[in-house]
Amino acid sequence: MWYLCVFYHRLLDYRRPAVHALAELFGGPGAGDAVEWRMPENHHVESPFHLVRLPGDERLAAQIANRSFLVKGIYELWGHGTTYEELEKAVMEYPEERKLPYLTPESTFKIVVDSFGKAISFQEKNEVMKRLTHIPFKGRVNLKNPDHKFLVMETDDYGGNNGLPPVVQRTIFFGREVGAADKRLLPTYQLNSRKYIGPTTMDAEMAFLMANQGLARPGKLVYDPFVGTGSILVAAAHYGAMTMGADIDIRVVLDGHGPDCNIWSNFEQYKLPEPLCVLRADNNVPPWRSGLKEIFDAIICDPPYGVRAGGRKSGGRKVIKGAVAPYTIPDEKRDSHIPSTAPYSLAECVHDLLHLAARMLVMGGRLVFFFPVVREGGVTNPAKYPEHPCFRLIASSEQMMSMKYSRVLMTMVKVGPNTEEIEKAAEQRRRDFRENHHKWVEEGNLHSAASNRATEQAADGKPFVDRDSKPKYRGKYV
Repeated sequence: MWYLCVFYHRLLDYRRPAVHALAELFGGPGAGDAVEWRMPENHHVESPFHLVRLPGDERLAAQIANRSFLVKGIYELWGHGTTYEELEKAVMEYPEERKLPYLTPESTFKIVVDSFGKAISFQEKNEVMKRLTHIPFKGRVNLKNPDHKFLVMETDDYGGNNGLPPVVQRTIFFGREVGAADKRLLPTYQLNSRKYIGPTTMDAEMAFLMANQGLARPGKLVYDPFVGTGSILVAAAHYGAMTMGADIDIRVVLDGHGPDCNIWSNFEQYKLPEPLCVLRADNNVPPWRSGLKEIFDAIICDPPYGVRAGGRKSGGRKVIKGAVAPYTIPDEKRDSHIPSTAPYSLAECVHDLLHLAARMLVMGGRLVFFFPVVREGGVTNPAKYPEHPCFRLIASSEQMMSMKYSRVLMTMVKVGPNTEEIEKAAEQRRRDFRENHHKWVEEGNLHSAASNRATEQAADGKPFVDRDSKPKYRGKYV
């Protein structure tokens, strides 16, 4: 069956991949690949109205809508048209056996009248409902807790250049709600009310989107090697997953802002299960013993790429110049010692992340991470996305940060074993990074691409505004 999927008009490139991931989560292996899309006639590709065919029955559609934050609702489409006369004809032609079970005298119902791109008054909504006399509603109206909800959605020429997709022709949709987004969840987890945050804390909506891409659910183990203040693990824990994290900055892991304001405080605040452990560990020199492998179901993270925070790895000035490691820390300084670090290039960081995932993810496990891309001529080149023989890229969702660079949420699935040949190639690559440290640090610096963001101009001469970006927030910084 084809459903009408109504998206929220934000994070446009993330919308369909989010549905595919949730179809895989609730529908089982292969369900994500079975999802089909098409656009309604005369609708722009950025329109929030998409037609989707999902495997299985409508319970899957309800589960997807309820867990997705980009899907406003999924509807069994009874009809649509450019006028109310066309809509009436389409609804009358819709099979009676599909309509009548939801129009019985014993049932209660509610009709929601909405529009896209312009406000609609209460009087206009009443006028619309009066036009629906051709639908034989026999039940009682219940506005608070109805058995069935119906939607009348209008899209029309709203005029002006307001960043919304162009409208070729007026369209009116009518359908029965199968599932809708949970509007209460995101406000609960907003950063402005969270106890412990930092300047690179992932905003709540994106953290939950990443958790969905990683298929977080009960019985799964999710790891974040750049855990920071734990925003991604909070989202994964909300969905019942077991979590683990690591960070090279021991002050983030151990101290935070004191005993009552640290990464553990966030889990306590939301009454979520705490992580199994949070390690002080270096992504460049992971702490796992040699025989340990394939224990994580998902690795979900936001690696440092030098815009808001530069990457760091174990080392320091002496180590970079060739000092012999390891060096010894006096016993009296062990409790207060903060290990020295060195710059960590983006290329080396991503290589280490992929190598870690190849070794530690179970077969079929997912690696979800942000990857920054410099835009050339205002266009992103997918050929520069990282690759690995153990992984298949199944989704890449771009979010423009400026006209010069963007970040892409990469979702990869492990499809092949981590062989001895792959291990040897990875070790050779590590040696290259060590021997050419300064070269890789220089080439991996995105700061120059991002530093002129405030003065950039779009093609029309107006300052560039990223409609997907989040407003700045005031908070506690690490």
